Amino acid sequence: MIVRGATVYPGDGPPLQADVAVEGGRIAAVGVGLGGEEAIEAEGLMLCPGFIDLHAHSALRSFEDPFLTQQLAQGFTTEVINPDGLAPAPVAPERRAERQAYLLALEGRGPEAWPWSTLAEYLDALDATRPALDLVSSIGHGAVRDRVIGSARRAPSAEELLELRREVREGLEAGARSLSLGLVYLPGAHADTEELVALAEEAAAFGVPVVPHVRNEGAGVLEAVGELLEVARRSGAALHVSHLKSLADERLVGPLLELLEGAGVDVTFDQYPYGAGCTLLASLLPAWAQEGGAGATLERLREATVRERIAREVEGGIPGWENLLGTLGPERIVVEGETIAERGGDPVEAVCSLLQESGLGAQMIMHYASGEAVRAIAAHRLQLVGSDGIFGPHPHPRLSGTAARFLGRFALAEGLLPVEEAVARLTARAADRLGLADRGRIEPGKRADLVLLDPRRYVDTATYDEPELPPDGVRGVWVAGEAVWLDGAPTGARPGGVVR
Repeated sequence: MIVRGATVYPGDGPPLQADVAVEGGRIAAVGVGLGGEEAIEAEGLMLCPGFIDLHAHSALRSFEDPFLTQQLAQGFTTEVINPDGLAPAPVAPERRAERQAYLLALEGRGPEAWPWSTLAEYLDALDATRPALDLVSSIGHGAVRDRVIGSARRAPSAEELLELRREVREGLEAGARSLSLGLVYLPGAHADTEELVALAEEAAAFGVPVVPHVRNEGAGVLEAVGELLEVARRSGAALHVSHLKSLADERLVGPLLELLEGAGVDVTFDQYPYGAGCTLLASLLPAWAQEGGAGATLERLREATVRERIAREVEGGIPGWENLLGTLGPERIVVEGETIAERGGDPVEAVCSLLQESGLGAQMIMHYASGEAVRAIAAHRLQLVGSDGIFGPHPHPRLSGTAARFLGRFALAEGLLPVEEAVARLTARAADRLGLADRGRIEPGKRADLVLLDPRRYVDTATYDEPELPPDGVRGVWVAGEAVWLDGAPTGARPGGVVR
């Protein structure tokens, strides 16, 4: 196959007018006047390496939609799964139902009965779904902690710490390319800094980054990021902060970026290019209200005294607690297209009712930042891109629009950063961060993961009202040289799989 006459963005340098030849799933040649049996005329179009999504909640999606349609439609050919310390595996057999219930709002259900316990077994089952694109796993600290300690809020014993390290090591040996932390989700939030340092040492030994959702993205964001910088310094591991933001005060964005700039460690971060986030509605509850798992939480919420205590703590706060409802207010938190304020009545009662009705399966969208704050982070040299895409009945538009918003809107349309810089962050630099030496660049010998775009039309169209609209301007997507998206739809090809 020859892609002829495109403006080629190679992934780590300026664009060039060239033909690109593909053979055996690899880039065979890049030059002018190349010949081949199958030619795609691409004059006026831009050809990029396949985009890499560094933060995706697609751990169970391929069991339902192996084409991963929303991702293909915007040009992603590789996704990093099991972020935020959350993962379907490893999991103790007796805690599978509890894990399914907790992950429901973020990852979906997956197969009715999970046939796995270890991360390796889960990755085998995932690979058997034959996804259209490639999936790269993290080893989730929260899943590991749940497997070893359960839901208990305490430090591990010496023996348990060794077991935690062993589980992380086994996950990395099974093919995980990072250690993800979710320090606002249970039971990961119960870990202290010493535990994180010990597990980060395992990541350092494998040369993979630690990828945290920090403890606090609100008023305490500087301290929370500082904790993980300390973990990186002490362990020797690289650090990649998930979905960098300031929920409480945009004036903290500058100091936050300065903190990372001057950290003196190997650090990057990813961002979804929107001023609103999406996560579990249960994240509005104090940690004590979520202890013991989904069943215990739902039972607790039935008690009037518990709901009254939550309301008092939302109003007054708890030291160290992110307190999203108190910080943002009910008018900026949306569930299935309606704000908590619009639902009327007491906000805490409304939240508790929604959690009970959904069995903790409800998501929320929370609006927190201006376009200026989002763009300040997007323009920073340490920024990479992660959609944080979460499926659901009324998802966040980042699920369908992240790549097109960053490259199409911010770079191509607005000139916030050079186009080749935006492409590099979506491709070569992301591949380098994960140690994926076979992709991320258009050069001979690399995998032929490719995206062909019309730069005049490529832009996000998904909105908060219509969040699943695909971007315009995507002419074609290839994974390992095989067309997976053409003419606005999946081709039916499924050449991807789990990268190990």
